[in-house]
Amino acid sequence: MSPLTLLEDSPMQQPLSINRTTALAVAALALVLPLSAVSCSAAEKALSCANTAVQISTHVTQLGEAVNNVDQDPNATGQALQNLKGDLDKLGRNSGDADLSKAVTDLQNQVDNVQKAVDANQAPDLGPLVSAAGRVSKVCTG
Repeated sequence: MSPLTLLEDSPMQQPLSINRTTALAVAALALVLPLSAVSCSAAEKALSCANTAVQISTHVTQLGEAVNNVDQDPNATGQALQNLKGDLDKLGRNSGDADLSKAVTDLQNQVDNVQKAVDANQAPDLGPLVSAAGRVSKVCTG
Protein backbone atom coordinates (compact mmCIF):
# COMPACT_ATOMS: atom_id res chain seq x y z
CA MET A 1 0.00 0.00 0.00
CA SER A 2 1.23 3.42 -0.81
CA PRO A 3 1.28 6.14 1.83
CA LEU A 4 -1.29 8.00 -0.25
CA THR A 5 -3.73 5.08 -0.05
CA LEU A 6 -3.33 4.92 3.71
CA LEU A 7 -3.98 8.61 3.93
CA GLU A 8 -7.14 8.36 1.83
CA ASP A 9 -8.51 5.50 3.94
CA SER A 10 -7.47 7.08 7.18
CA PRO A 11 -10.21 7.99 9.64
CA MET A 12 -8.45 11.33 10.01
CA GLN A 13 -9.43 12.25 6.45
CA GLN A 14 -13.18 12.22 7.20
CA PRO A 15 -13.10 14.98 9.84
CA LEU A 16 -11.12 17.16 7.47
CA SER A 17 -13.88 16.99 4.87
CA ILE A 18 -16.51 17.74 7.50
CA ASN A 19 -14.44 20.66 8.71
CA ARG A 20 -14.13 21.96 5.17
CA THR A 21 -17.89 21.64 4.65
CA THR A 22 -18.56 23.30 7.98
CA ALA A 23 -16.13 26.08 7.17
CA LEU A 24 -17.83 26.68 3.82
CA ALA A 25 -21.24 26.74 5.47
CA VAL A 26 -20.06 29.17 8.12
CA ALA A 27 -18.48 31.37 5.46
CA ALA A 28 -21.72 31.36 3.48
CA LEU A 29 -23.72 32.29 6.59
CA ALA A 30 -21.24 35.04 7.39
CA LEU A 31 -21.96 36.53 3.98
CA VAL A 32 -25.74 36.04 4.03
CA LEU A 33 -26.61 37.04 7.61
CA PRO A 34 -25.42 40.65 7.40
CA LEU A 35 -27.34 41.06 4.14
CA SER A 36 -30.52 39.68 5.65
CA ALA A 37 -30.03 41.80 8.77
CA VAL A 38 -29.67 44.89 6.62
CA SER A 39 -32.79 44.10 4.62
CA CYS A 40 -34.75 43.35 7.79
CA SER A 41 -33.47 46.53 9.35
CA ALA A 42 -34.48 48.51 6.27
CA ALA A 43 -37.92 46.90 6.29
CA GLU A 44 -38.33 47.63 10.00
CA LYS A 45 -37.35 51.28 9.46
CA ALA A 46 -39.79 51.62 6.57
CA LEU A 47 -42.58 50.09 8.65
CA SER A 48 -41.74 52.30 11.61
CA CYS A 49 -41.72 55.36 9.34
CA ALA A 50 -45.10 54.42 7.85
CA ASN A 51 -46.60 53.83 11.30
CA THR A 52 -45.28 57.16 12.55
CA ALA A 53 -46.65 58.89 9.44
CA VAL A 54 -50.09 57.49 10.29
CA GLN A 55 -49.72 58.78 13.86
CA ILE A 56 -48.70 62.19 12.52
CA SER A 57 -51.79 62.29 10.32
CA THR A 58 -53.95 61.38 13.30
CA HIS A 59 -52.34 64.06 15.45
CA VAL A 60 -52.72 66.69 12.73
CA THR A 61 -56.42 65.82 12.54
CA GLN A 62 -56.66 66.06 16.33
CA LEU A 63 -54.90 69.43 16.22
CA GLY A 64 -57.41 70.69 13.66
CA GLU A 65 -60.30 69.56 15.85
CA ALA A 66 -58.67 71.13 18.92
CA VAL A 67 -58.17 74.46 17.14
CA ASN A 68 -61.80 74.43 15.99
CA ASN A 69 -63.01 73.62 19.50
CA VAL A 70 -60.56 75.74 21.50
CA ASP A 71 -63.43 77.34 23.45
CA GLN A 72 -64.56 73.94 24.73
CA ASP A 73 -61.12 72.51 25.57
CA PRO A 74 -58.26 75.02 25.58
CA ASN A 75 -55.71 72.35 26.60
CA ALA A 76 -56.42 70.07 23.65
CA THR A 77 -54.40 72.23 21.23
CA GLY A 78 -51.31 72.07 23.43
CA GLN A 79 -51.68 68.30 23.84
CA ALA A 80 -52.07 67.77 20.08
CA LEU A 81 -48.94 69.87 19.47
CA GLN A 82 -47.01 67.84 22.06
CA ASN A 83 -48.12 64.61 20.38
CA LEU A 84 -46.88 65.91 17.02
CA LYS A 85 -43.55 66.97 18.51
CA GLY A 86 -43.11 63.51 20.04
CA ASP A 87 -43.79 61.85 16.70
CA LEU A 88 -41.33 64.13 14.95
CA ASP A 89 -38.65 63.49 17.56
CA LYS A 90 -39.08 59.74 17.13
CA LEU A 91 -39.05 59.99 13.35
CA GLY A 92 -36.06 62.34 13.34
CA ARG A 93 -33.99 60.01 15.54
CA ASN A 94 -34.58 57.05 13.24
CA SER A 95 -34.04 58.86 9.98
CA GLY A 96 -30.99 58.31 7.86
CA ASP A 97 -32.78 59.33 4.70
CA ALA A 98 -32.13 62.85 3.37
CA ASP A 99 -35.64 63.27 1.93
CA LEU A 100 -37.23 62.19 5.20
CA SER A 101 -34.95 64.47 7.22
CA LYS A 102 -35.96 67.41 5.03
CA ALA A 103 -39.67 66.58 5.33
CA VAL A 104 -39.38 66.19 9.11
CA THR A 105 -37.53 69.51 9.43
CA ASP A 106 -40.22 71.24 7.36
CA LEU A 107 -42.97 69.74 9.49
CA GLN A 108 -41.13 70.74 12.67
CA ASN A 109 -40.97 74.32 11.39
CA GLN A 110 -44.71 74.28 10.70
CA VAL A 111 -45.43 72.88 14.17
CA ASP A 112 -43.31 75.70 15.61
CA ASN A 113 -45.32 78.26 13.58
CA VAL A 114 -48.59 76.84 14.89
CA GLN A 115 -47.19 76.88 18.44
CA LYS A 116 -46.23 80.57 18.08
CA ALA A 117 -49.72 81.44 16.86
CA VAL A 118 -51.33 79.53 19.72
CA ASP A 119 -48.99 81.19 22.24
CA ALA A 120 -50.01 84.60 20.81
CA ASN A 121 -53.73 83.65 21.16
CA GLN A 122 -54.16 83.74 17.39
CA ALA A 123 -55.90 81.24 15.18
CA PRO A 124 -53.13 79.24 13.51
CA ASP A 125 -53.04 78.60 9.76
CA LEU A 126 -53.01 74.80 9.58
CA GLY A 127 -52.70 74.64 5.77
CA PRO A 128 -48.88 74.63 5.68
CA LEU A 129 -48.81 72.12 8.55
CA VAL A 130 -51.16 69.77 6.71
CA SER A 131 -49.04 70.07 3.55
CA ALA A 132 -45.84 69.33 5.46
CA ALA A 133 -47.44 66.31 7.14
CA GLY A 134 -48.49 65.08 3.70
CA ARG A 135 -44.86 65.29 2.52
CA VAL A 136 -43.71 63.21 5.49
CA SER A 137 -46.37 60.61 4.71
CA LYS A 138 -45.37 60.58 1.05
CA VAL A 139 -41.69 60.02 1.90
CA CYS A 140 -42.52 57.29 4.42
CA THR A 141 -44.91 55.40 2.19
CA GLY A 142 -42.88 55.98 -0.98
